[in-house]
Amino acid sequence: MRKLLLVVAAAVGAVLVNKRIKDSEAETRLWAEATDKPAN
Repeated sequence: MRKLLLVVAAAVGAVLVNKRIKDSEAETRLWAEATDKPAN
């Protein structure tokens, strides 16, 4: 039972880390787009 709990906790942690990385990348792209020079 303890091993199963550790596996589930590790999986949840991996999902949260992955979400945080994707959110950070999205914010970086948004800032890059917002501060980019206009094309015209």
